[in-house]
Amino acid sequence: MTAPKRVSWRLVTFCLLLRTTFAFGQTIVEPNELGYSIQPGDVLFISVWREPELQAEVLVRPDGYISFPLAGELKAAGHSTNVLHEELVSRLGKYIPDLFVTVAVQEVLGNKIYILGQVNRQGAYVMSPRIDVTQALSLAGGTTPFASLNDIRILRRIDGVQKVLSFNFGEVSKGRRLEQNVLLQSGDVVLVP
Repeated sequence: MTAPKRVSWRLVTFCLLLRTTFAFGQTIVEPNELGYSIQPGDVLFISVWREPELQAEVLVRPDGYISFPLAGELKAAGHSTNVLHEELVSRLGKYIPDLFVTVAVQEVLGNKIYILGQVNRQGAYVMSPRIDVTQALSLAGGTTPFASLNDIRILRRIDGVQKVLSFNFGEVSKGRRLEQNVLLQSGDVVLVP
C-alpha cells in the first residue's frame, strides 16, 4: 500500500514542478507544449477517421503553411503536431461531427543544419533528435588535420538577423566553458575554418 502512495506523491510533485517557475526566470514547458517543432520541408500524414478523402501526406511549404481539404491554409511550421491537431479539429469540426483526427510527422526533412569548412563530410544534415555542436562535428566525420578547432563559428538567424556563436573545441574537450556546446537549431550553419 505504501509504494502506490509514494508513486502518486512523486507524480503530484512532478506535475507541480511542471507548473513552477525557476528562480532564474525560466518557466518549465507544459507537457502538451513539448514535442518536435514542425519545419518547412517536413512531410506530415493527416487523416480523419472514417473519412477516406480526408487522408493525405502533406508537405510543409517553404512559407510554413499546409493546405488541407475543408480546413484550408494552416500554419504548421514552428508548431507541434498537438497544436496543428487542435487547429484541424477546430476547423473540421464545423463540418464533421465527432471527428477523430491524426497528425503525424511522416518525414523529418526540414530540420536541417549545415556543416561547412575543414570537416571530412561537408553538407546538410537532418537533425533527429536535436544535437549539439560536438555531435554535429561527429556527424560530419570529424575535422581535417588543418581545422582551426578553437575558432569554430555557428551562424544562427534570429528574427531575420544573423548572429554568430563561438565554439572553442579545445576548451570544451577539457570540460571547460561547456555552455559553448549549444543545442543546434534548424537552419544553423557550423563553420570550421
